[in-house]
Amino acid sequence: MHLGILGGILLAAAVGVLLPLQALINARLGHATEGALFASFVSFLVGTLALGAALLVTRTSLPNAQTVASQPSWIWLGGLIGAMYVLSATVLVPRLGAAALICLIVFGQVAGSLLFDHFGVLNATRPVDIWRLLGAALVAAGAVLVVRPAAAG
Repeated sequence: MHLGILGGILLAAAVGVLLPLQALINARLGHATEGALFASFVSFLVGTLALGAALLVTRTSLPNAQTVASQPSWIWLGGLIGAMYVLSATVLVPRLGAAALICLIVFGQVAGSLLFDHFGVLNATRPVDIWRLLGAALVAAGAVLVVRPAAAG
């Protein structure tokens, strides 16, 4: 296996390990401050400051204002979707638990990704086949098994 691919796999797995921790930390802050919205704001503020520092440290050149202004309006939805994820996770972790939340999110990601790939949303088309559907069904089954105890309790 190519070293770059292996590194990417390890990085993706490490980020995957940290996502439930992020949700747990934000939920704890939300509980302590009685505000999931405030906790989500703090999460984005700290993230924004960290990325700003990374831009400065790496001396990444910024695009000019004309390039930024010429982008289609939907390009800004990425940040909105990220905010929805952080706020939803902050609210739902205390109700569902970290494992159930992440399983449901992963199922949603797989289902959405299959649709986006199949119809070529913002990328080349990659039609759904039986193997990809079987994989999604297995993810759904896994999510049901993890979520079921939370739903029964």
